[in-house]
Amino acid sequence: MKVVIIGAGPSGLVTAKSLLENADANFPFDPIILEQEHDIGGTFRYRTYENASLVSSKQLTSFSDFRLPLSHPDHLTTEAYVYYLRAYIDHFNLNDRIHLNTKVINVARQPEGGHVVSYVTRDSKDSEWGSEVATIHAPYIAVCTGLHVVPWIPSVPGIEHVVAANGHIENPVFHSFEYKKRAQLKGKRIMILGTGETGTDIAYEAAKAGAKEVVLCSRAGFLSFPKQLNDFEVFGYKSDKGPGIPLDSLITNLAESAYVHPWVEGSHIRWFISDFVIKRLIWVLTGTQAGCNQWVGELEPERLGRAYVFLNKSQKAMPYINRPYRNRPKFLDYIARYIDPPEDSSPQTDFAVDLAPFPTHFLPNGRAVFAPSKRKDYIRMKDRDVRPELVIYATGYKQEFGFLDKESGYPTPDEANVRNVVKEGDESVGFIGFVRPGVGAIPPIAEMQSFFWISLLKGKVRQPMPPPRYHLLVKETARIKYGVDHSTYMSTLAKDIGAAPGLWELWREYGTHVLICYCFGAAFTTFYRLVGPYKSAIAPEIIKTELWDTILRRGFLGNLIMGVIPMVFYLSLNAIAFSLGIAWTMVGGRVE
Repeated sequence: MKVVIIGAGPSGLVTAKSLLENADANFPFDPIILEQEHDIGGTFRYRTYENASLVSSKQLTSFSDFRLPLSHPDHLTTEAYVYYLRAYIDHFNLNDRIHLNTKVINVARQPEGGHVVSYVTRDSKDSEWGSEVATIHAPYIAVCTGLHVVPWIPSVPGIEHVVAANGHIENPVFHSFEYKKRAQLKGKRIMILGTGETGTDIAYEAAKAGAKEVVLCSRAGFLSFPKQLNDFEVFGYKSDKGPGIPLDSLITNLAESAYVHPWVEGSHIRWFISDFVIKRLIWVLTGTQAGCNQWVGELEPERLGRAYVFLNKSQKAMPYINRPYRNRPKFLDYIARYIDPPEDSSPQTDFAVDLAPFPTHFLPNGRAVFAPSKRKDYIRMKDRDVRPELVIYATGYKQEFGFLDKESGYPTPDEANVRNVVKEGDESVGFIGFVRPGVGAIPPIAEMQSFFWISLLKGKVRQPMPPPRYHLLVKETARIKYGVDHSTYMSTLAKDIGAAPGLWELWREYGTHVLICYCFGAAFTTFYRLVGPYKSAIAPEIIKTELWDTILRRGFLGNLIMGVIPMVFYLSLNAIAFSLGIAWTMVGGRVE
């Protein structure tokens, strides 16, 4: 039963492995991966740059049954992550299933059922594509090409004037996927369009490279948090003595993603309360509510929180961005403060990255024009003569699926209305890896999606499925609508496939240690391999060592603030909702 997987990034690899492990007499899955590049890894291999690292932790990002050593740093470089993927391929014997330098040019439906995949090949990355078209017939297709492939370059009137004014510079305007090394930035006046993680990363690299000027442009602001909590000082006590706590390991399971009443889940009240508390906490610790140690670039109040946006966890540039704006009494800094790295602080450096609004246009002399507003960055920059020598679009990516035959009526990921994996009635085509978490990582989500798709094909998904309550809250006019809350989405998929463990079930089979770890831990995929159709024999040991370590590293106070108090509060809230739900059903209502 052939399954053609398009793309050899993390999503494609884990989908192939999941299909192989769950093949049986009724569903003898035989996956094959077609990848147009000359190597595996996708974005982590081909759209990365010098000094880039993952902003999600190894604990969350690693696949459920193939882990990194406890001694390994929490956050991998992109190069190290590609090595991890190669080791994953070797460990699960996937090499023979991967066909590199193989470009899918068309996928069409067969009248009798199934799909025909047409592709061309080349001998190496420097060769031309062959003219001979080969085909594969398959009942199932897994599209795993990824979210970050085709650059999105918005129109900025007058950008050609920047090119004309800087004829002495090779390629003065380009998208961030073309950025590779600091040497591209040295000694230049640079404008970066976009304040996502890549944009702020490049701003930092430009500052370290010795750029003359760095202007970082934001449309509507951003929400900055460090990927690792380790740099606070409270009443002179520094928290930087240990390895730190990965941000994505802090959200606990019990009553936040597990054992949540449908009414509580549907109201998103957990997200709002969490945002309310976190804003006040970071104000006490850093002096600002805009983000963690973020003094400019704040979002509008109605979008300020993890319920609405992707957190920017690339915080290296913040000392440079904050420099013109940070103004806090010293006595408050003594009570609590965020500690910037010494090498990015005065007196070692006084360089500033200038935050600015997105330019409306460029004048014929190459000067940027910014739209008037009340924003702090506009007020500071409105009279500045900004004429960049280099403009870098860090504006993200768009999704294109030109290989899907238009006459066949294939859906695209935005039309996948069954858990963002398939379109209802068209389950033979799965889209794996096409959601992005506000805080979290795509690879573990892709693993859970592969489990869900397999269960769906086998007819073993709970029916009826409850409505989705995991999407980030965005406007209908938003360009990006594929954002999800990591914990809620993972838990939803686990419940759909019968992999969400019950507390009594956990205690009876695995004991108190695993039970406590599950309650206090984040939504790690390994938790959803303790029970159900994808149960793994090595899951308990991973939980009792690596995942238990994430809880121990919080310390007593951290587990009290981030664990016990939220659990008690949310359990009480869910208990009230449960009681009201019983009363509602007694008078003929339905709880959905």
